[in-house]
Amino acid sequence: MEYDEKLALFRQTRLNPFDRGEEEDGPQGGKTPPLHEARPELFPGTRTHSSDRTMDLGLAEDHFSRPMGSIVAPDIEQLKMAIEECKKLILELPEHSERQKDTVVKLIHLRLKLQELKDPEEDEPNLRILLEHRFTKEKSKSVKQTCDKCSAIIWGLIQTWYTCTGCYYCCHSKCMNLITKPCVKSKVSHQSAYELSICPEIGLDRQDYRCAECRTPISLRGVPTEARQCDYTGQYYCSTCHWNDTAIVPARVIHNWEFESRKVCRSSMRYLTLMISRPVLKLKEINPLLFNFVEELVEIRKLRQDILLMKPYFITCKEAMEARLLLQLQERQHFVENDDMYSLQDLIDISSGRLSCSLTEIHTTFAKHIKLDCERCQAKGFVCELCKEGDILFPFDSHTSVCYDCSAVFHRDCYYDNSTTCPRCARMTERKQDEEPVVRVA
Repeated sequence: MEYDEKLALFRQTRLNPFDRGEEEDGPQGGKTPPLHEARPELFPGTRTHSSDRTMDLGLAEDHFSRPMGSIVAPDIEQLKMAIEECKKLILELPEHSERQKDTVVKLIHLRLKLQELKDPEEDEPNLRILLEHRFTKEKSKSVKQTCDKCSAIIWGLIQTWYTCTGCYYCCHSKCMNLITKPCVKSKVSHQSAYELSICPEIGLDRQDYRCAECRTPISLRGVPTEARQCDYTGQYYCSTCHWNDTAIVPARVIHNWEFESRKVCRSSMRYLTLMISRPVLKLKEINPLLFNFVEELVEIRKLRQDILLMKPYFITCKEAMEARLLLQLQERQHFVENDDMYSLQDLIDISSGRLSCSLTEIHTTFAKHIKLDCERCQAKGFVCELCKEGDILFPFDSHTSVCYDCSAVFHRDCYYDNSTTCPRCARMTERKQDEEPVVRVA
């Protein structure tokens, strides 16, 4: 915290701390010295004044050193008297002087020490549950945050603040009782679906010229509060609920293959952040024509289909299970479950080219294990029964075709040039007919 900020904070709030703090660096970058080592001109002691002056200031004891064994805490009244003396001295010293800076730092430490003696944690629980939010008390003092409720800065050094473990909603302790928005994570759990219409605006008049979240009066002219539109929901919000955050909108990606970030409100921002890795987009039903215009999607779909064909080999292979090959796709678990569900992060990575590179590398590793490294997997290959020539075939080879009925594998040219039925299907049909019992007519 810079000196100007500390001084402004002192004058506006009288430095009433709400939380415990650690020792802070002094103005010169080192640790703040104990008060009994302070300069005589700042805190006069027994050498220049009477012993009563020392007792009034409460500086005869080192308030900032770490406890060593069992010691008696300084009297709270003495600390209060020392704080009042520091406050008077700050106002008397020249503006921006080194002496004033040192005094501000020492005043902050005295305040923190007083708060420690009062034990504020008895009044501020570590966990609070409100509107499905699970708020945990934050202990970080140096991270600069902004309260999602009042939009003010959270001064972690002297204020208590909480963060929701589900949606990462941050707020002051004093603002918690004013929260009206439920946790976004509960919406993700109960309704894992995107709004697939592009900016479904209903009009500010339909909102009664009020914020869609907090119902504050708003208008497009900014009187009394500016109306800001969320590109995801299409609704209008006040400046407290809409901070002009930007995010990629799923509807624009699916319909227009557009990845430009748009302005969204705070609740939509948190919802899109939690949903970005969830595979809830079934492209062949939402927009099947997208595969005709985006070549990368066709490539990714083929790689995913091949991986699904490789999966039975790994499940029945002891070496593959020990090597945990399928765990290479643990961040995209849906890739080993189906080939038609996508997450928004998948589409973003497809557009940037990152997914194609990583998935091609994994595909190569899987194919190498089956075709070269593992004898058990090689033994599960196929021989083309139409030409009876060539190497061992696998269903994920690029030059092969698979029978949809019996899953037999053939050379692609042989399969499409063959005018007869699949030899394996013919054998299975013939065997089935032989096993059927003969019905005798009496």
